[in-house]
Amino acid sequence: MTRYLSLLTALIFLCASARAADKPNVIVILADDLGYECIGANGGKSYQTPHLDRLARAGIRFEQCYAQPNCTPTRVQLMTGLSNVRNYVDFGSLEKSQTTFGHLFRAAGYATCIAGKWQLGSKDASLPRHFGFDEHCLWSLLGRGERYADPSLAVNGEFKTFPGKYGPDVCQEFVVDFIRRNRSRPFLVYYPMILTHGPYAATPHSKDYGQPGAKAKSANQQHFADMVAYMDKQFGHLTKELEALGLRDNTLILFTGDNGTGRGATSLLEDGREQDGEKGSTTRGGMHVPLIVSWPGKMKPGTVCPDLVDMTDFLPTICEAAGVAVPKTLTLDGRSFLPQVLGEPGRPRDWIYSYWVPLRASQTRHVGTRGAVEQAFDQRFKLYSTGKFFDLDADVEENTALRLADLRGDAALAARNLQAALDQFKDARPASLNPPRVPAEKRKKNR
Repeated sequence: MTRYLSLLTALIFLCASARAADKPNVIVILADDLGYECIGANGGKSYQTPHLDRLARAGIRFEQCYAQPNCTPTRVQLMTGLSNVRNYVDFGSLEKSQTTFGHLFRAAGYATCIAGKWQLGSKDASLPRHFGFDEHCLWSLLGRGERYADPSLAVNGEFKTFPGKYGPDVCQEFVVDFIRRNRSRPFLVYYPMILTHGPYAATPHSKDYGQPGAKAKSANQQHFADMVAYMDKQFGHLTKELEALGLRDNTLILFTGDNGTGRGATSLLEDGREQDGEKGSTTRGGMHVPLIVSWPGKMKPGTVCPDLVDMTDFLPTICEAAGVAVPKTLTLDGRSFLPQVLGEPGRPRDWIYSYWVPLRASQTRHVGTRGAVEQAFDQRFKLYSTGKFFDLDADVEENTALRLADLRGDAALAARNLQAALDQFKDARPASLNPPRVPAEKRKKNR
């Protein structure tokens, strides 16, 4: 009888393991304030990113991925698959009524974890679990103390300070521990990294770490370079851990950024151009972010894709990859780019629509009648709801708007198509949501 029970137990374990193997693990990594130009594989020359460059060589690199101009709007889009016009209320918050990929994966039997930067509601320890995450290690959930040296973080509902520790290391160790404990079942890890957001402070690998001035609040180009390199090394350590656990071949990894590089950092590109950090701007430099995807054995290594990708596209992509059902009652703005990852044509976007609420007066020059900056753009042209139209090939910094009445050929066709895209969202803002909180006194000045 004992032998029979042992055999039965072994059979159940093998069946469970087989079922788990059918479902891929998913890791979504969101670097903070890391623009497209910071990655070597994208032509960046200023920073050391060998592990991400290796990921690009083994996977697929997207050339045209765009986030929102700052962090909370991007996080809301990424987690819900919806444009900000439908559910964005205020900076630093996410409506509790919203459905996230955490909900969907947990309902499908996945172990779920979030670690890093939160900034989607504060002083409520229940929020991560409410939004679908079994475990969390987060900065800015239960307090905003230090994020780097001697950090203060919320760990599974408890606010803790870690003297002598480095915040990104604490989050990384938490992620690795979660993966080790859940390696026998499918898991979703959402890893919105603390790096490389300012202040540009020394990392444990910097020569001046722990010395006076290492926590300087002002921009420090060398410290930013150190932060990018440290972020890359953390990523490399994570992939090695997956390999050691025998999980790498069954793990889909997506790496991207939440907005353009922070102000005060200037990056050199391989063609000799310099790119200033333009976070908080609706220019390409403020929204263009890296996207590298790897799923060993499922894709052709070293692929480069020119298709447009928006932050709303991540939820449908990872759900399709994992076979996680999206309720029919949940109408998404995103579309899956999994076919492109797998080497198929897919349904590439013709345009990206963005609804963004500025935080500062200097960001309000394109605010339209609905109290937000609304724009639609493709790989070359951009149209704001205010009627300002730009040819980005000729004017990437959007210094001189073109008169719509003067447009001809491709530009005229693009203007019509982009206006049609804007029109699709003219009634998308729910009446139940409060109007956007734009700096009113400055907005009048810039109208």
